[in-house]
Amino acid sequence: MAKRKSKWIQKAISRPGAFTAKAKAAGMGVQEYARKVTGKGSRASTRTKRQAGLAKTLKKFSYRRKKKR
Repeated sequence: MAKRKSKWIQKAISRPGAFTAKAKAAGMGVQEYARKVTGKGSRASTRTKRQAGLAKTLKKFSYRRKKKR
């Protein structure tokens, strides 16, 4: 039986490149900015915090794919 791929990732990315642009404007890399935004005491908007969480999650997928090879 073929493995079905979930489309949740495509649905989760509603504003492609927006978080990367925020990170670049802050003078940081994406993962560095994600750690800052999700850290304690952050005053970032809810949207930015959710984007940071998604960036962290997608990084894990990338790492697992590279490790598998």
